[in-house]
Amino acid sequence: MVFLLHGEDPFRTRLRLGELAAGLLSGAPAGPTDLGAMVEPRLGGMLGITRHDARFDTPGAIMLSGQAQGLFDAVDEARVVIVDHAEALNDLDLIASFPREAALVLVAVERLAAGRSRRGQRPKANVPAANLLEAVEAAGGSVERIERLAPVDVPGWISARARIHGIKLDHEAVATLASAAGSDTERLEQEIKKLGAYVGNATVTAADVRALVNGAIEADVFELTQAVVRKDTRTAVATLERLLADGNAVQQILALLLWQFRVLLFASAMRTNADAERMAKAIRSSPYAIQRATAFARRVTRADVQRAYEGIYAADQVIKTGRAESDVAALTLCVLDLCGVANADLRDMLLVEAPRR
Repeated sequence: MVFLLHGEDPFRTRLRLGELAAGLLSGAPAGPTDLGAMVEPRLGGMLGITRHDARFDTPGAIMLSGQAQGLFDAVDEARVVIVDHAEALNDLDLIASFPREAALVLVAVERLAAGRSRRGQRPKANVPAANLLEAVEAAGGSVERIERLAPVDVPGWISARARIHGIKLDHEAVATLASAAGSDTERLEQEIKKLGAYVGNATVTAADVRALVNGAIEADVFELTQAVVRKDTRTAVATLERLLADGNAVQQILALLLWQFRVLLFASAMRTNADAERMAKAIRSSPYAIQRATAFARRVTRADVQRAYEGIYAADQVIKTGRAESDVAALTLCVLDLCGVANADLRDMLLVEAPRR
């Protein structure tokens, strides 16, 4: 039996690996269930499992683990050989010749090239496999891709993982954490545990998330950007006041606001998930940030983004040259201008000579 788990989500792959290994040892391997409700496995405590790393262990050593019977093992005891970083395996013939009495589980936490069957081609007889996927398919193995969480699924995942650890998060805390950490399930797991240790038996609030989770300010700036795009002046000003009350610097808020409009510009041009990944690399963002913004990016045209850029640039220059009464006043006028409020355009102030100090 040969199994291949691959994808770009290490934590969820680890959960599925634990589920699969437990099923193989019990003799009843099953398909994936709700990974969000699973406790992280401790594979080191399971008898019958041997683990290898394809970057360092030779194919011969891996093969030997499938053939060897432990001194105290029962004759019919199941054996599971796990090979981490299977993409580094340099002898694909190992897969076809692996002993049938043992299970071989290959784990590759990265995107793999498609095999012939996935490209709509029939595998040719006596033609060596060109890559890992083809080798597993040729051996009649099972292939599972662990997809990265979609933005819409992140809040539900956070709530499920919090329940496992006995931690309570209110609705705003879940939304803030989702915005701050995105679809990185490894980081989400650590942040949830950290928040639980911080609040004890209390309920985690959005304020707790903003205080402890790096990048949580971006969640509020994202909310501010949404309000601006909707021309919702009341929500935009309230969000800005909260950001300032939390001690965030005016220039930091302004820079993040500009960043959000840049993400909006790219999100408005997104057509597929592959576009999201390509655009994320281009602007050094995350696919989650791009996908999250697509829901309201359709409301924004390139002209809107250009106008926002001009307004934010004007606010930056007004602050740096001391033309406004205060930095906070300039930022507030900028937000009002982006919301479409009349007479809040800071660009007019750039036509006036800067005061002498």
